[in-house]
Amino acid sequence: MRILFLNYEFPPIGGGGANANAYLFQQYANDPKLVIDCVTSTLEKQDQVECFAENVTLHRLAVGKRDLHFWTQREVLSWLWQARRKVQELVSQHDYDVCHAFFGFPSGLVAWWYRDQFPYIVSLRGSDVPGFNPRFALQYVLLKPLFRHIWQRASSVVANSQGLKVLANEFMPELPIGVIPNGIDTQEFMPAIAAARVRQRILCVSRLVERKGVQHLIGSMPAIVASFPDVSLQIVGEGNLADELTAQCKSLGVHEHVEFLGYVPHEQLPELYQKAELFVQPSFYEGMSNTVLEAMASGLPIVATGEGGREELFSGNAVTVPFGKPKELASAVGALLNARETISSMGLRSRHIAEGFSWSAVAGRYVDYYQTMDSTEKNESAF
Repeated sequence: MRILFLNYEFPPIGGGGANANAYLFQQYANDPKLVIDCVTSTLEKQDQVECFAENVTLHRLAVGKRDLHFWTQREVLSWLWQARRKVQELVSQHDYDVCHAFFGFPSGLVAWWYRDQFPYIVSLRGSDVPGFNPRFALQYVLLKPLFRHIWQRASSVVANSQGLKVLANEFMPELPIGVIPNGIDTQEFMPAIAAARVRQRILCVSRLVERKGVQHLIGSMPAIVASFPDVSLQIVGEGNLADELTAQCKSLGVHEHVEFLGYVPHEQLPELYQKAELFVQPSFYEGMSNTVLEAMASGLPIVATGEGGREELFSGNAVTVPFGKPKELASAVGALLNARETISSMGLRSRHIAEGFSWSAVAGRYVDYYQTMDSTEKNESAF
């Protein structure tokens, strides 16, 4: 089976969706029956062709990308234009059985352009669903008609969490939407022995953009520091709010307790999780957070704000508070830091839940979709 895969971001570019795609391809690399061409992007000034595995080829497009984790509208439009050209080239060379668009937009638009060439599946990841990201409120209004066309013509639409499915069905209640969650490598992300944990160390792994809410986590730090003078917060990630957040720490007098680590290579993340005592996700909305799964697999209790991605992940291992409420966030964090036995039991529960997710199972469910789409297309062609 030959698959055309579309994802505008792929490591090192992008965040959770990009990393999820990479893990998926690691599983596909073990299946010789699959041959995959993936159209994505590069930081380089010229297009690149990269062999990810013997049966997985990355076609990286030079779109003038400047930031690893933040996309400008110009860059998105550049990828759309060049992806359409690249897909035309690939279609002239190969016969594809199915197309997989990772993200309903912009990837889904390219699949929709070639809807008469092959059936396609759309994976909804978060910001590609109207209402998910407040920053895109105007764009959602303008793009809703296009989203509707993309989803309607897809053979399958799949969300990465039950919460995201609910949000998507608020937009298109008539559309059947499946759920395939993210997975986690529980051998890569594992708990440390208790002695390796740094007492009162909080970890946050997040893009530094407004909807991720790191500004509210920092806003909670004065109250936390007042009760726990030895507390420390490590923040991993980059984004357009980096300078503003650094200034916020200084203005609140907590800069000595907050460490900005910036971009951290993926292979170095497990050690950071193992040394932390608590993981905080302060975002507005999540589909299914890869970083929360990584923290859970590492045996950490979770404090989370906002909505989404909870039904599958949180059950006796997390405390949730409203988004944008630093006082409530400080209270939740403080309560856990005061209860080491609770931290330990919730961490064990996190690990237990994480062990129920695997990338091999996720990959297998997507392959089942591919095979159903392919057989349906062949049956329809026979009449």
